[in-house]
Formats: sequence, structure tokens, C-alpha cells
Amino acid sequence: MELEQRLKELLDKEDFVVGEEMKYHTTFRVGGPARFFVTPKTESELKEILKLCEETDTSWFILGRGSNLLVSDSGFDGVVIHMQKHWNHYYTEGNRIFAQAGAMMSAVSQEAMRNGLTGLEFASGIPGTIGGGLRMNAGAYGGEMRQVVLSARVMDQNGTILELSKDELELGYRTSIIGKNGYIALSCVIELQPGDPQLIRSTMDEMNAKRREKQPLEYGSAGSTFKRPEGYFAGKLIQDAGLKGFSIGDAQVSEKHAGFVINRGNAKAADIMKLCKEVSDRVNTQFGVNLEMEVRRLGKFEEEK
Repeated sequence: MELEQRLKELLDKEDFVVGEEMKYHTTFRVGGPARFFVTPKTESELKEILKLCEETDTSWFILGRGSNLLVSDSGFDGVVIHMQKHWNHYYTEGNRIFAQAGAMMSAVSQEAMRNGLTGLEFASGIPGTIGGGLRMNAGAYGGEMRQVVLSARVMDQNGTILELSKDELELGYRTSIIGKNGYIALSCVIELQPGDPQLIRSTMDEMNAKRREKQPLEYGSAGSTFKRPEGYFAGKLIQDAGLKGFSIGDAQVSEKHAGFVINRGNAKAADIMKLCKEVSDRVNTQFGVNLEMEVRRLGKFEEEK
């Protein structure tokens, strides 16, 4: 009760919710309630939330769009800190875009196009935020964040603000210093090159047409479910294992692209986890390749209890 009271005192009424259902905040469209769901407006509010969690020994989790996240059916017994609502601003100066962590990658790529800047076309169909993109060095169609990020502003778990250069961010395949050290992305500077807006638009349209053709965008999912094993493609391995269309409950390996696990409507997080484990086990048995989930998990799952 102490934490609840102090969060209420710190935040505006509309920025503090008890028992918010996480299925409304993930692209998988599953997940039980968060004990507390908060949307800080400022760095000082964010720092104070971290301090309160530390003092009360309460777990916390940073949420953007929830496009690479699976929340358990029982929810999360801690504080979910939502960064998209109040941290979604961006602007352009010359060939640089300054973007807050909650800004959608697709929106920032449109900003680049409007200003005749090329290099961010790959992000036009990525359904996550800049913060999530930084954390996992998001990429598509040969482009990735490490090609365009100049620097980032982050907060560590003690509330200290750090300015990190591209090299200090250690952006690798679906990884960064942000994830490794538990930092919170606040904003970044993206450096692009001048380009022809018409050509940029055409490239983006082409990429998004391919995405619609090859990916099951009509269903809830978290994008590519498994990381790419070295020397292989996860989707090809899953397809070759005869698992395209395989389902448990309403969780299914997409018939359109075997690298995607989808929610056909009423899947539970437990169904998705069981399906992913079965897929991983069968691929390992048949091909001796270990599939590692790319999707982050939040809350307690059966095999972790």
C-alpha cells in the first residue's frame, strides 16, 4: 500500500492505473494485469519511480509498444512503466532527427521521408518504438539501427542520465548495451543522408508491400518469434520440420510465414509458450539446431515456476 500511495502522490491521476490488463498493450494481444501501470511525463518522475521501486523491493519493466513482448496470463506483479504516451516527440535539424524513445519507428521514418533524408526506409514497417529499436538494434530488409544512430540518451537503474555514442551503445544482432546493462532509452539522434523524397517513398512502399505479402499482419504476433541461428533461417527450419500451421489452442505457427507465431484470436500466453517450446524441441530433434526466442517474456510462465 505504501508504494501505491506514493505513486498516486507522484503522478497525475490518468498516469497511474492499478491492475491494467497487459493484453491491451502488446501486439500479441495476450497478457494478464500489471499490479501498477504508470506513464511518467518527465525524467524526474521516471527517476522517482525507479527510486520508489528500489525502496519497496518492487520489480519494474519498461514498456514501449509491446511489439516484441509476451506477458504471462497471470500478469506482472510489479510496476510497468509505459514510455510511449508522453515520450513520443521528434524533430529534424539538417540531416539529423532527434527522437524520443516512445516515438514509433514508422512515424520517424515518415519524418525522414518528408525531409528528404534517406537511410531509415527499413524502419517504415517496424511496429515498435525508437526505444525498443535501440534496445534490440531493430532492423529489416538489410537495414538496422546501428547504421543510422549517432548517439543516445539513457537512464541507468539508479536514475543517472548517460549520453552514449554509437560505439558505446554496442549495437549488435538484436542486442545493445541498453539491454545488457538494464538501461532505459530516453531519446536518440539519428543521422541520415540527403535523398530524393520520391525515391524514398517508393522504396518504403516496396518494402511494406513485401511485408504485407509475406507476413501475417492480420493477426496478433510479436514479429519474428525466434532469433536467426547462425548459418540458418528460423522460418525455413520450422517449415522444413513440417510445422507450418501447427497450433496449440489459438496459438499457431503462421501458414504465411513459419517464422511467426500468431494469436488467431483467443490464444493464451501459456499456449504461445507451449507452442514455441514444441517448435524448438522438434527443430532441435530433427536438425540439431537450437532455436532461441527473440520475444521478451514478462511474468511467471509454467516452466519457470
